[in-house]
Amino acid sequence: MPSEKESISFEKSNMTLDSSDAKIDNGSESDSNGVKDFIVTPWEVTGDIDYSKLIEKFGTYTISDALLEKIKYFTGEIHPFLKNKYFFSHRDLDVVLDEYKRGNKFYLYTGRGPSGLVHLGHLMPWLFTKYLQEKFDVKLIFQLTDDEKFLFNSNLDMKTIQKYTYENILDIISIGFDPKRTKIIVDTKHIKYLYPLSIEIAKKITYSTAKAVFGFSNSSNIGMIGFPPVQGAPCFLPSIIENKPTPVLIPAAIDQDPYWRVTRDIAEKLGYPKPAQIHSKFIPGLSSVGKMSSSKPETALFTVDDPEILETKIKNTFTGGQPTVALQRKLGGNANICPVYWYLNYLFDTEKESQERYSDCTSGNLLCGECKSDMIKNVKPFIKDIQTKRDKAQNLIKDFMIDGREFFEDSSVGFK
Repeated sequence: MPSEKESISFEKSNMTLDSSDAKIDNGSESDSNGVKDFIVTPWEVTGDIDYSKLIEKFGTYTISDALLEKIKYFTGEIHPFLKNKYFFSHRDLDVVLDEYKRGNKFYLYTGRGPSGLVHLGHLMPWLFTKYLQEKFDVKLIFQLTDDEKFLFNSNLDMKTIQKYTYENILDIISIGFDPKRTKIIVDTKHIKYLYPLSIEIAKKITYSTAKAVFGFSNSSNIGMIGFPPVQGAPCFLPSIIENKPTPVLIPAAIDQDPYWRVTRDIAEKLGYPKPAQIHSKFIPGLSSVGKMSSSKPETALFTVDDPEILETKIKNTFTGGQPTVALQRKLGGNANICPVYWYLNYLFDTEKESQERYSDCTSGNLLCGECKSDMIKNVKPFIKDIQTKRDKAQNLIKDFMIDGREFFEDSSVGFK
């Protein structure tokens, strides 16, 4: 550990600077003819994802009924995202809960790569993170990896990324995180908080490992190769803040798992606890195949979409219905491949309502237009509420930033 450590206080918005178990796999799955059925990496999610196979390939663990009961011991309930298996996989979640029971609180750590606007698929892990923050009374570090998006996307410049970063911050704040227990880190603005830890991590990871895990090639720019330790640094930052080994739990989509695999592999060598994870699935895009994506606006419902745009997108959504009403009544629909069913299941329907919707759909007693109508009725006020909170968030940014500054305020560092 560095001899000089950062002293970060969650009680004040103005922060000061004091002076293998990695299982290597690219997350792709091929059929008997060698054709890839799905791909899951930090930069690409395509195909019809088999989450059971993904657990096996990534070497993670299913969230068991016993583990759900352990969570319920602390929360008094089982969150719908756990009941419906939106969060389905983990690493060391049981370890973090055992430590919590002993009085050793964990930190939450999640993030966002600001390559575009925020959509429903981004919000869902954040909503669950807020739930965990409230139920366990814990602190949160939220990282915005603007540097990653610049380095990995040749079509994005820093000016565009900065715009998206600001918009994303408004969305993050609109979720309702506690500003006294939440700090946002923007990599290019707050690298001084991360760099001492990132070079510790970098020194322990060989290029051979990074190449195998992330698929780097001779055409990869050196910034890409050097980025993973920066995303790993917040895993250990809580131990610096608290001046003692501090567990970290990362709620995030499973495509980010490779970062945590290599970080976990070197954690104990550096004297830090292995970061634990709880993985979510991907909310499907409006075209059904693959995840909802900011880079494909027609597949996504954005937090800044007008009501009319939301309605049009939902009405044009692919469903698991039959070509005609007569066939739908006769054969029933396929709810399993229907994005509308899954949006309603994850976000709006109760457990009973979802079961009834599934039964009515597959038996032919429910038409796609009826489900789309229900989706529209739920999504419009949900997004409107987010938009109202986004407007208010413009005046709250400095309360959340790790340096206590406004996003566009000059944050140059000088000696005093």
